[in-house]
Amino acid sequence: MKKRMKRVVGIILAFVMCAGMTLNAGAVTIDEAEDKADELEQQKESAEAEKEKLISQLNGIIDDMNETQEKLTVKEEEINAAEQELVQAKINENNQYESMKKRIKFMYEGGNTQFLEVLLQSQSIGDLLNKAEYVSQLSSYDRDMLTEFQNTVKEVEEKEAALQEEYSELNDLQDQLAEQQDQVQTLIDSKEAQIADIQDEIKANEATLEKLKKEAEEAKRLREEQAAAAAAGSGGSSYTPPSGGNVVSGNGYFTHPCPGMTYQSSYFGEIREFEVGGHKGNDYAAPVGTPTYAAAAGTVVIAGWSNSAGNWVVINHGNGLVTKYMHHSSLCVSTGQYVEKGQQIGYVGSTGQSTGPHLHFQVELNGVPVSPDSYM
Repeated sequence: MKKRMKRVVGIILAFVMCAGMTLNAGAVTIDEAEDKADELEQQKESAEAEKEKLISQLNGIIDDMNETQEKLTVKEEEINAAEQELVQAKINENNQYESMKKRIKFMYEGGNTQFLEVLLQSQSIGDLLNKAEYVSQLSSYDRDMLTEFQNTVKEVEEKEAALQEEYSELNDLQDQLAEQQDQVQTLIDSKEAQIADIQDEIKANEATLEKLKKEAEEAKRLREEQAAAAAAGSGGSSYTPPSGGNVVSGNGYFTHPCPGMTYQSSYFGEIREFEVGGHKGNDYAAPVGTPTYAAAAGTVVIAGWSNSAGNWVVINHGNGLVTKYMHHSSLCVSTGQYVEKGQQIGYVGSTGQSTGPHLHFQVELNGVPVSPDSYM
């Protein structure tokens, strides 16, 4: 009994150590996911701040473009006005030139005779001097007016040229601003795509973190249940007395290991996602506490705890034939014990890797799982 107690305590201690290691590994994974979540949030905040700066820069460029466009509009109006002014100046110049030509032609087409006649028709010396002065002044006036109009034309041309140069510079500036606008908008679009990618990563990480937490909680719950079951099965004794005598049913080499089952939940060879090569035995669903029995006489080589099988029993029947009974709530036999066919070995439970109370009954011939139905 003391040896048995030491073995049970050793199993429990090993289980606790494994559970602790598993929990620590799970905690690190969760911590990594939480650290990644913080990192992604920082990346998102940084990207959004950069986006806001770019938007501010873009708005400044748009303001400059609007201001430049207003200047261009004003400059266009000034150029149009200068063009009209130039047209009028040239018209005035041409009119003055034509008028002067007519007067020159009138005065000199007859030579000095007509000029002499004008002087001879004078009534007095004063009249003569006045007419001579008039002719001289008239010639000077025409020349001065023509020069003035020519100067006006030159000034307006220079003014228009200056306006055209200013307009060209403003137009170049507007083109540069438009190019900057395209560049900044491209950066904003790229930043928005980056933010969208980060947001997708955040959602994926949140889903992963939630899954990890649920798995950790479920693993913890299962460990607690398994530890409680192991403790219950080994607290002072992992042994629970049988509820009755031997039970034998059927005419096969094996008696049914769980005649109190409610239904068979899985079959040998059944393909399941989490199991490679098909199910290795039959699963008999039954309420917790339903008795289980040795399928045939043999020696109990294992009666204890397994992380996957829970409280389980392995019986060697000789000639390479072995039976395994898994997921008990408690056991009625111990390692090394010889059992008879139909002798109670335990009670149905859901310990180990189990999704509900049932007995997993597995038959092996020379180490290879075979169908239990062939022996029943």
